[in-house]
Formats: sequence, C-alpha cells, structure tokens
Amino acid sequence: MSKIKENKIQSEEVYNHSIKFANSHYENYPVASILLPKKLRKHVAIVYQFARQADDMADEAVESEELRVKSLSEYENSLKRCLAGKYENEFWQALHNTINEFHLTPKYFFDLLNAFKQDTVKKRYETFDELIDYCSRSANPVGRIILEFFNVRDEKTMLHSDSICTALQLTNFYQDISIDIEKGRIYIPLDEMAQFGVSEKQFSLRENSTNFEQLVAFQVNRTAKLFSEGKKLIPALPKGLKRQIILTIIGGETILKKIRAINYRTILERPGLSKVDYIKIFFKSFF
Repeated sequence: MSKIKENKIQSEEVYNHSIKFANSHYENYPVASILLPKKLRKHVAIVYQFARQADDMADEAVESEELRVKSLSEYENSLKRCLAGKYENEFWQALHNTINEFHLTPKYFFDLLNAFKQDTVKKRYETFDELIDYCSRSANPVGRIILEFFNVRDEKTMLHSDSICTALQLTNFYQDISIDIEKGRIYIPLDEMAQFGVSEKQFSLRENSTNFEQLVAFQVNRTAKLFSEGKKLIPALPKGLKRQIILTIIGGETILKKIRAINYRTILERPGLSKVDYIKIFFKSFF
C-alpha cells in the first residue's frame, strides 16, 4: 500500500512540473489555461510537455540533422515502450497514465513525432497541399487530443478542429517568417512564390517588396477562411472547452490582423501579442 501511495505522490510531482513547464514557455495561446476544468490541466500539460520536448529536439538543438533525427527516433522508441507499460522515468509513466485514463489515440502522438522528424530535414514545400499534409501531422493531432479529453470523437467535429489547428499553424508560419529564414526554412509553397514573383533569395536577403506583401496577403486571407470554417466547431463543444477554443481562435485572428497592420512585412518584423492584447482577447471571448 505504501509503495502505491509513493508512486502516486511522485506522479503528481511530475504533473506539477509539467504545468510549470507549460506556463514557462512562451506561446501565443495559453496551454494549461485556467479556463480548462482543473482536473484536466495537468493532463493537458503533460501532453504539451511531450510535444514541446520533441519540438525542441527538432528545432532548437545545435546538433546535425542526422543527430536530431536520431534523438527523435529514440524519443519515439521511448513512447512505444511507455505504451507497453515500460517507463524510463516518471514522465513517461504519467504520460501513459493520461493516455489510458482518457482513452487518447496513440496515433496522434506518433503523427506529431513524424512531423517533427520531417521538420528537421525538409525546408521547402512545393505546393499548398504538401504544406497541408505537414499540418495534418504537426498541428491537427493536438486539437484532436484536446477533443478526446472531453470525449468528443465524431469525425465531423474533428474536421472542424483540423481547420482551426491548420489555421493556427499557418498563422504561426507567416508570423515567424523572419525567424524561420534564419533556420533555412520557408513555409510558403514554392509554386505560389513563383506565381507572385518572389524568389528564395529575397527571403534570405530579407528584401521586402510589393510582390512579397501580396504573397503574404494571399496566405493570410486564405488562413482567415480556415478560421471561419473552424468556427463551426464551437456549437458542438462542451461548456468546459468552448471558451478556451474561442480564445484560441480570437488569438490566431488577432495575429492575422497584426500582420495586416504592418502591411504584411513579416520578412522585416515579427508581430506578437502583448499583455494588453491578451486582456482584449479574454473579454472579446464573452461576446
């Protein structure tokens, strides 16, 4: 009995660390939000920690691409062992507990890791469909996992969630153009760049132009339509999740407005959300 009690205490400590981990990392959109039911916050946080740790392996490490892919493969093997009930540490034990308790779909976790591996080696996308395929693994699984926490599992609702998550991912791409180019990445389809007369060299030289602004405007307007499509999700949401999703959508749409406000010159500057913006977003979610 004492051993079970000890394991439970350790598990709670891991969950508490995950909440601190989530709150300490900068994001446009809150993760372990106070708007989520209290009983879910630690579980959402442990999933966030899983994803963020993998993302850091793909994105922030100074190692070569080969070593980063190797690290992600080892992380994937740790997930496989975790799902088989073999834990390397208490983090994996807590993650497995969360997955089991809420009957989360393991495929979504593997999809995320697959996308992170891709992000390590793939720096260009030929078409928008190719980019959407990436978003289907890098962003959409997160929304689907959140819905599963609330036992919302019908495919129509999931597809509306996909629209929101894809829109958020794309918004982040256009917001971070000036940052991603430093990492050698361009998340705008090459065929659309050619259509607007924008070259890869223009990105690397950080050259703004009317053509570049029109290219980003095209991306932003298409993404705004995805947010509109995703709003069909809201009526299907339970009370405990509805305001969180509304906040998330408004946050994404606010970033798009900020991109418009600087006339789409995100090659030169990165628009972000201020504390005042967060307050405005919070109050807008009630109307």
